[in-house]
Amino acid sequence: MTDQVDYLDLDDVLACARAALGRPPQVRDWGLIASALARPRASALGNEAYPDVVTKAAALLSSLITNRALVDGNKRTALVATRLFLGLNGVPVVASDDEKFDLVLDIAEGRLRSAAEVADRLRPLTRSARQRPVAVP
Repeated sequence: MTDQVDYLDLDDVLACARAALGRPPQVRDWGLIASALARPRASALGNEAYPDVVTKAAALLSSLITNRALVDGNKRTALVATRLFLGLNGVPVVASDDEKFDLVLDIAEGRLRSAAEVADRLRPLTRSARQRPVAVP
């Protein structure tokens, strides 16, 4: 990937959790948050594991949901963090609440397992794919 990607850090995810929950989050496992944050940056033999921003976002979303690093609010935090990550990288999410709910639930229930599968579902829910104005939550 030649473009610079803006990645989230721990403070970003904690702020997303606070926004999603309306209170400070209770962290069950700090290492699992770190693991989820590292996944979009992964590479092997000099090649990025996730070659584009949407696939990186899918890896982040999937990891934050399935790692269950927080006592409560993992899915809500994952969705807010993914929207932030995509927005920072110029790819706003314009999905309806139902589309977001279905995507998150499919990940949480194991119907979408790989980052590629998640990215295939996430990509059409972005402004770059739909070319329509951003919906304000």
